[in-house]
Amino acid sequence: MSKVVVFDHPLIQHKLSIMRDHRTGCKEFRELLDEISMLMVYEVTRDLQTEDVQIETPICVTNTKMLAGKPIGIIPILRAGLGMVDGILNLIPNAKVGHIGLYRDPDTLNPVEYYCKLPEDAEHRELIVLDPMLATGGSASAAIGFIKQRGCHNIRLVNLIAAPEGIARLQKDHPDVDIYVAALDDHLNEHGYIVPGLGDAGDRLFGTK
Repeated sequence: MSKVVVFDHPLIQHKLSIMRDHRTGCKEFRELLDEISMLMVYEVTRDLQTEDVQIETPICVTNTKMLAGKPIGIIPILRAGLGMVDGILNLIPNAKVGHIGLYRDPDTLNPVEYYCKLPEDAEHRELIVLDPMLATGGSASAAIGFIKQRGCHNIRLVNLIAAPEGIARLQKDHPDVDIYVAALDDHLNEHGYIVPGLGDAGDRLFGTK
């Protein structure tokens, strides 16, 4: 079974509380999502492999560590996942970015694919799939399924807020994919929205309805 990591860092929780507030506008919402994404990926990548290297500082030659192993790929689920990309690229500027386009059918709540383009070497990368909200889990599960169909297996999922239903769906469909969230909320309402949640992340991010 995959692990679920809920970040309780005070800065993450403070910024998330401001995002939840219905009075928070698009500009501040985008900035906060960018900042939280950066804080989260710092912890998500804690177990990346390193190797010993020798460098020369202005003072002397010394042994130190640098990243080794598989490079990173970032896969936002369109459209709200785009709001998490820049914060991560600020820390991992050499990461390649793919995109998966899904939307949720308002009647069935099932995901519908309309776009999928991954880095050419995606199967050789540690992939971080991004989506602010993990509600029913249908979209994230489908997105990860599309990625696996293309030969990729080193996958992590990063969400801002998750519902227990979404966590259960992901662990059932993809028990090999670890899940990282800033908050695990109470439940889904009759419309499939996370409670208490923050509303529709895409609409609040881009100012649409």
